[in-house]
Amino acid sequence: MAKILLEMKNITKTFPGVKALDNVNLQVEEGEIHALVGENGAGKSTLMNVLSGIYAYGSYEGDIVYDSEICKFNDIKDSEGKGIVIIHQELALIPYMTIAENMFLGNERGKKFKINWNETGALARQYLDTVGLSESTQTLIKDIGVGKQLVEIAKALSKHARLLILDEPTSSLNETDSRALLDLLLKLKKEQNLTSIIISHKLNEVSYVADKITVIRDGATIETLTKGVDDFSEARIIKGMVGRELSDRFPKRESHVGEVMMEVKNWNVYHPLYNERKIVDDVSINVRKGEVLGISGLMGAGRTELAMSIFGKSYGENISGQLFIQGKEVHLNSVQDAIKHKLAYVTEDRKGNGLILSNPIKINTTLANLGEVSNRTVIDKDKEYSVAVEYKEKLKTKCPTVEQNVGNLSGGNQQKVLLAKWMFANPDILILDEPTRGIDVGAKYEIYCIINQLVSEGKSVIMISSELPEILGMCDRIYVMNEGRMVGELDGKDATQEKIMTYILQSSGKREVG
Repeated sequence: MAKILLEMKNITKTFPGVKALDNVNLQVEEGEIHALVGENGAGKSTLMNVLSGIYAYGSYEGDIVYDSEICKFNDIKDSEGKGIVIIHQELALIPYMTIAENMFLGNERGKKFKINWNETGALARQYLDTVGLSESTQTLIKDIGVGKQLVEIAKALSKHARLLILDEPTSSLNETDSRALLDLLLKLKKEQNLTSIIISHKLNEVSYVADKITVIRDGATIETLTKGVDDFSEARIIKGMVGRELSDRFPKRESHVGEVMMEVKNWNVYHPLYNERKIVDDVSINVRKGEVLGISGLMGAGRTELAMSIFGKSYGENISGQLFIQGKEVHLNSVQDAIKHKLAYVTEDRKGNGLILSNPIKINTTLANLGEVSNRTVIDKDKEYSVAVEYKEKLKTKCPTVEQNVGNLSGGNQQKVLLAKWMFANPDILILDEPTRGIDVGAKYEIYCIINQLVSEGKSVIMISSELPEILGMCDRIYVMNEGRMVGELDGKDATQEKIMTYILQSSGKREVG
């Protein structure tokens, strides 16, 4: 029988007004990959924050038994000293430092007042080779793409990790890069006996990589499934997560597509820093009333840059082309111009650019349309509160009160607040950039229902998503974007993953952007 490396016994954690964890138990064997799944707000990240010492001993009830020893971690340094390393969804790397500097920040090689850069570089190279990243150790973090996750894993290995905790490690990766990362975890398990705990909403990935799956619901452990013994299907995992069968992942709707609401013609956008680099290359698209229009493509295809450049030129330089809203050419030179023309952009980065995490739900909800809740620049607090409550109920946002800070909500509920913010602005056209990134299947279904409701009211929705099943399940029509250009268009009824990938592969490398 395999050794039990970690046991968390009867863990209970309470925040003001909320019991986040209620008598949770978890066992992890040495050398296994153990997945934690559950809806947003179920308590997965809270449990891992308890384990890693982010929530210090004494702030919770219960015991952490690691390597047969009861541990009382007061901070993350204590847990790292035992070989427990956590990699958060928001990567903790400093963009303007090199890979090597990031890897050994706080764990410097050399003497007290003199860093040994030769040793730093050599060790960094060794660990980068282990994770399969060929970048130079002197490359700045800002200049690498999907390799950032690999740098974090290499950094964890440099701390002699025995137990690696990964919180949504593939949320920003496409399917190819996600599979490569999961294969790396399997390789480290096989070659180094590394134990991993992975939190993920991508259930196909969980089924692929995990030896065991523990389901958490409403702050309590529901069950643990074992590969080769229990049913590991997505349907079975979902039943454990939401407490019921979820037979159809995408809600049905009747499509009533009308006239063209917005049209973009011959749109070109250049990089804001490297002016010679063309990011969006002669793109022409349109979206109709009552339509969900999908834009599919690999990471770096230019989808977000296209959306932001349309939305009041909030990205890019030397933008050219024509933009028509309801048949009339418009010039949107600022975000305010875009909002006035009933256009909204729901960012993929809800924590960085979409919401003010330190502010309450009520303030975030009304941010994009303050005129509706103010009188001569003075905000009507009662109206602000009632609007926030209205959208909380309409979107089924789980929170004790709209006075709660957005930063204390789960990812899915933060996403609902972000949607509420732009719905309150009453746009005719919404651009949704990765609207379900990092949220669970139950919350995804609720957001899909909101999207269906919007188009049934005659709104136009442009959905940018890296998840092909989502694009295929929700969209009336799909554009395929690659290397800054639109390379294909498909009717939603005829679209398949194979057709989308064929458009991408046939266009790749034919012409460099810019």
